[in-house]
Order: sequence, then structure tokens, then C-alpha cells
Amino acid sequence: MKSKDRLKHLAELEKQAILGGGEARTKAQHDKGRLTARERIDLLLDKGTFRETDKFVTHRCPDFGLEKKKILGDGVVTGYGRVNDRPICIFSEDFTVFGGSLSMAYAEKIVKLQDLAMKMGCPIIGLKDSGGARIQEGVDSLAGYTYVFLRNVLSSGVVPQISAIMGPCAGGAVYSPAMTDFTIMVKGSFMFLTGPDVVKAATHEDVTYEDLGGAMVHNEKSGVAHFAVDSEVECIELIKNLLSYIPQNNLDDSPTAESTDDPNRMDKELDSIIPDSPNKPYDMLEVIKHIVDNGEFLEVHKYYAGNLIVGFARFNGRAVGIVANQPAVLAGVLGMNSAMKGARFVRFCDCFNIPIVTFVDVPGFLPGTAQEWGGVIKNGAKLLYAFCETTVPRVTIITRKAYGGAY
Repeated sequence: MKSKDRLKHLAELEKQAILGGGEARTKAQHDKGRLTARERIDLLLDKGTFRETDKFVTHRCPDFGLEKKKILGDGVVTGYGRVNDRPICIFSEDFTVFGGSLSMAYAEKIVKLQDLAMKMGCPIIGLKDSGGARIQEGVDSLAGYTYVFLRNVLSSGVVPQISAIMGPCAGGAVYSPAMTDFTIMVKGSFMFLTGPDVVKAATHEDVTYEDLGGAMVHNEKSGVAHFAVDSEVECIELIKNLLSYIPQNNLDDSPTAESTDDPNRMDKELDSIIPDSPNKPYDMLEVIKHIVDNGEFLEVHKYYAGNLIVGFARFNGRAVGIVANQPAVLAGVLGMNSAMKGARFVRFCDCFNIPIVTFVDVPGFLPGTAQEWGGVIKNGAKLLYAFCETTVPRVTIITRKAYGGAY
């Protein structure tokens, strides 16, 4: 084959790979109000910076007729690029190819990218849209998941890991996002280990996809997800914003941005936000927004355990983590869920050299059998452990009161 013919063949392969599962499946994806894997990457990355890896990989399964169905890329688009001129690694699952199901070759593409992110020392972002394991490959597919999970663990606390759930995420596919640092769910997406049909067969419960594992279920009840957004475009913008607060890796300092907010300013409104009576509630978010740069605060786990606030802000341009009691919810008491929420956030900040500012207004731990039986001592100890092991700068402001063990 002449060089000219080889180049022509390469161009044809490029076109096939970009088509994914084909025009009909792409249209079906759009009809559901969802973007394709490549469209999501194009929205997130700086224009012209994406470099794809393993574009022509196909599965190696010879059974169940799959040997006649080979699609270039095999259901996941992997590569690296830049977000606001910062290098990142990214993989985007393609639901148009075998329903985004994971094969061994598919897993190897992700693993290779995870290893690259560790070597480069840059964040890795996963855009999830998968039905789970590719059952035709049996245990090979399950083994592929374990290789991905191992890299999730090895990367933890070394490079930031962000997952965005943009469609179905079922079975084994749910564990990887749960092990990453932040999980964002688009409303209309869902996560669960076993679907409504299996639940019906096993427990005779009738439950919908949304009620079993929808975005708000995992944001409000389980705490598996950290953010809920209305659209994929909003999800992409949130990822960009989140990245602006966190460093490239555990050796970098917390990011800085140009600040137009005078660090020496005085704010008289703070004098009137907090009531004189120790029993009257107020919104701690108002206190935070009056203190941080330009009133900008990115709240994490907003819908879960609302009696504790965690999130990111800036002081004089420097990114910091905020942990605060919320007197407007359960008087700001600490409970088993809020303690776990706070512990996870504090440990993330400590791993990535992000200073922690704590606003305290707490009457104690939440009493009751539900809390004691639910393990409030165990989870409270996790919060204590997280604060004790930190090596980053910490500043604590007691806004009104701090009682008992919660102090």
C-alpha cells in the first residue's frame, strides 16, 4: 500500500471513529436532550487543545456475535487537553456505542489515561454515561472495573478526580464515581447498583428510576453526589469553576486568582446579621458571602446535611476551604451525616494544600436514639480525626457560641 493510500485509509478510520455508534444513535441521544461524548469534551476543553488517545481501539470479544460488531473507540473517548489553560486528562463515555458498556479494552483505555494523569500530575475528569459492564465479556469486563478502581485509589489525594453523571450509571459503573473527589449529577441522570426491575423482583418494591437513584436522591438522601445541575451545559461550567479552586496535584499550592476585593475592607452589615439572642437562627451563608472575595462561594454538598456548610471561596485571591455550622438548619448542631460530610471535605483540603477557614456556631451534637444507633460517635470521631491530621493552615472564627463536644 502506497503512502497516499495509507493516509486515505487513516482519514477514513478517523471519520468512522468520530461517528461513534452512528447517526441514528446520535440522533436518539440528542432526542433525549443529551449531548454526545465528543460534544461534551468540546464544551469543556479550551478550543483546539484536545489530543485523543487510543482512538482506534476495538474490543477483543469473539463470542455472542460481537466479533461482527466492532466500533472504533469501543464506547469511550479518552485523551488530554486544557481547561482555562490548565492541563487535564479526560474520558467521556459514549452511550451510542454498546450503551456505553465497559469491556476490557474500554477499561484499558481509561486505566492508561489514569496512569498518564498521575505521571503528569494533573486532574482527571470522567464524564459518565454507561449501562455498566458489557455482559458478553463476562468476568473480563468485571476485571476491567477492578483495574479502574485500583487507579482511583492510587490517585486519591495525589491528583484531583471529578466525575460527572450525565446519563445512566448502573451496576459496577457506580463505584468509580463514588471513589472520586467530587461527583456532579445532571437532573435526569441516575445511579444505582440494581435497577427498579431487580428491586421489584427481590423486595416487591415499586420504585421509579428517579426515586431509586436520581440526582436529588443522591444529593439529598445518600450524599453520594456533591452537586446537582439542571443541564449538561451547566455541569460543564460547574466543572470549570470547581477546577479554579483546586490545584493540579498534591504538590502544588492552592490556586490564586486576581482579586479586586480589598482585603482590608470593613463590612458593617456583619454587625446586624448575627442576632443578640443565642437561640435565634440566622443564615451563615450570609456571613460567609460578606467576608469572602466578591461574595463568591461555591458550596459543596449543598443539599445534604444542611446543618453543616462546606465549600470553596477566596481570600485576597487565594483559594480556601470553608467549613461552617448553619444555625438556620437544626440550630447548627452536628449529626452523623454532617460530621461525615465535614470530614471528607477537610481531608480533601488537607490533601491538596488548601487552607481551611472554620466558622463555628454550634450548640453541640444532635441527641436521640436515631443518632446514637446510626453511629454519631463513629462519624463524629472521623471529623475530629480529619481536623487533627491536617497540616494546612487553619483559622477558626467563633461567630456566637461553641458548646460541648462539638466545640
